Amino acid sequence: MPSIYDFDAQSIDGKTVPLRQFEGQPLLIVNTASACGFTPQFGGLEKLHKTYGERGLVVLGFPCNQFGSQDPGSNDEIASFCQLNYGVSFPMMEKIDVNGANAHPLYQWLTAEAPGLLGSKAIKWNFTKFLVGKDGRVIKRYAPQDAPEKLAKDIEAALAG
Repeated sequence: MPSIYDFDAQSIDGKTVPLRQFEGQPLLIVNTASACGFTPQFGGLEKLHKTYGERGLVVLGFPCNQFGSQDPGSNDEIASFCQLNYGVSFPMMEKIDVNGANAHPLYQWLTAEAPGLLGSKAIKWNFTKFLVGKDGRVIKRYAPQDAPEKLAKDIEAALAG
């Protein structure tokens, strides 16, 4: 049975990132967008990264342009936007698809492991979040409107687990 550690991603600057390097650490994986009503969540995600990063939490942002074309920029433009506007220091990956035939294999796995409402595997919008435990298994899927600070209790449990 695959775990998150069986996948690789590409960093926003084009380097291969084997997710196995995060083995034993909880992960918060988020599909992001630079021009979305939820974009201010970058600030909350950065706060989670700063608060829990030293204890092992890894926040990974995956830009996606599949929802209302709200992240049309290049990877360089997205990286600059996130850093300049929200001080993002957690790892950002290259822009990917999270739904459909071209969905990144990681997202195919995440949505199969933690379907949304009524069992739907589709990601409904930007800033859907997945908390993955130290064992590489999905703990919980969160809706876009779930503010990052609301995840603190679950993150604490994942860090303790």
